[in-house]
Amino acid sequence: MTATANYLAVDLGASSGRVVLGAFDGERLTFEEIHRFDNRPVALGGRLYWNALTLFEEIKAAIRLGTQRGVRLDAAGIDTWGVDFALLGRGGELLEMPRHYRDPRTRGLMERVFERVPRREVYERTGIQFMPLNTLYQLLAVARGETPLLEAADRLLFMPDLFAYWLTGQRNTERTIASTSQMMNTRSGAWDAEFLDRLDLPARLLPPIRDTGTVAGTLLPEVSDECGQPGLRLIHTACHDTAAAVAAAPAAGNDWAYISSGTWSLVGVERNEPLITPEAMDANFTNEAGVAGTTRFLRNVAGLWLVQECQRTWACQGTEHSYESLIALAEAAEPLRSFVDPDTPRFADPGDMPARIREACREASLPVPESPGQVVRCALESLAMKYRHVLATLGRITGRRIAVLHVVGGGSRNRLLNQWTADATGLPVVAGPVEATAVGNLLVQALGRGRIGTLADLRRIVAASGELQRYEPWNTNAWDEAQGRFVSS
Repeated sequence: MTATANYLAVDLGASSGRVVLGAFDGERLTFEEIHRFDNRPVALGGRLYWNALTLFEEIKAAIRLGTQRGVRLDAAGIDTWGVDFALLGRGGELLEMPRHYRDPRTRGLMERVFERVPRREVYERTGIQFMPLNTLYQLLAVARGETPLLEAADRLLFMPDLFAYWLTGQRNTERTIASTSQMMNTRSGAWDAEFLDRLDLPARLLPPIRDTGTVAGTLLPEVSDECGQPGLRLIHTACHDTAAAVAAAPAAGNDWAYISSGTWSLVGVERNEPLITPEAMDANFTNEAGVAGTTRFLRNVAGLWLVQECQRTWACQGTEHSYESLIALAEAAEPLRSFVDPDTPRFADPGDMPARIREACREASLPVPESPGQVVRCALESLAMKYRHVLATLGRITGRRIAVLHVVGGGSRNRLLNQWTADATGLPVVAGPVEATAVGNLLVQALGRGRIGTLADLRRIVAASGELQRYEPWNTNAWDEAQGRFVSS
């Protein structure tokens, strides 16, 4: 009989963090969330920062919880969102709190890059979608700043790497998180030093890239003394949260697409190699590293950010709405009335999202949503229609016929969005697992430790370990008729 292995998954999202304790007996994964906490950015002096020190304390608290339960951990892994980073000085000190990807410092910097390296060449080298928040433009903002940060810096670490360094003392990065930066050559899998040199950016700062599933390091004695778990190995799991979530999609074959649904929606397919063509660049698709040598060919969509920001705005105005109550209000509102494009720049920054949605509808000469239910329905139906558009483009570029859509992550709980996605796309939607990122994190650790043979085996374990919900399309004609109103928005 195979002994049960215990793994700890630290999953840090853009709005919250969760820590999941998993037990794997060689055939089935069982898991439970043991810790959850908010992840709120801090606005200071016109800048937006991540509260990295508080997040590190929460990670250590989770390890202590495992120790207090009497669980001997075989390994642990950390995944986070992509692109953001910290700079360390020569003594390993943190030079500045990490900036949030919505910090305004990168505005206009893509165009500055293209003055030196043509847009097409940037894409051919990196294969990465053009977004102002990418690491490339953030690092350029540091270089163009009036502070000596870059001169004082000795190492750049992405967010999971920073916490791994504080836990183990090792300063490396992992392939899936490195690939989000737009600084890695997607064909060679190495940092593109020649490209960075043309932009006067120092490649010397970038950490060695390690393969997914390798050992990141062992807990430092002082961390072990504080948290327990002496000798605990930290694994380079799929450190980018989307890579972990896609690894946990309970799919088989190659006729499926995925949506990793949360604050962001990542819509794509899995390939054996990057797809770098003029058509892919013009449609702004990205090629990010996946588990087991795969490539995630995908497009970023704004996701549930619009609803989350509406909820926050109404709370600041004195009216609290639970997420469940907003879904109920949206379900009762008139269908297919108004649409916005969730990816337009007006929706990118924090602010009065309901007012922005109304303004966009007014400018498009569409009915203006007034009530919270109308606003949320507009946001969710617009997301479903955006998925339809992105998936159609994806099929055209790849030549792949998509037969089923897997929705993973927290957004897979949203039954309205799942059904509307099925209706809008005409595809059956398989929703779950909800905790796909944490499940992927746990099982990639097991894959790296040799407890699972292949990525296909991993996905069979996911399918056998949790409940999935299937949504069949039934109202496609109405969505076909509404398509023109979305395009006009």
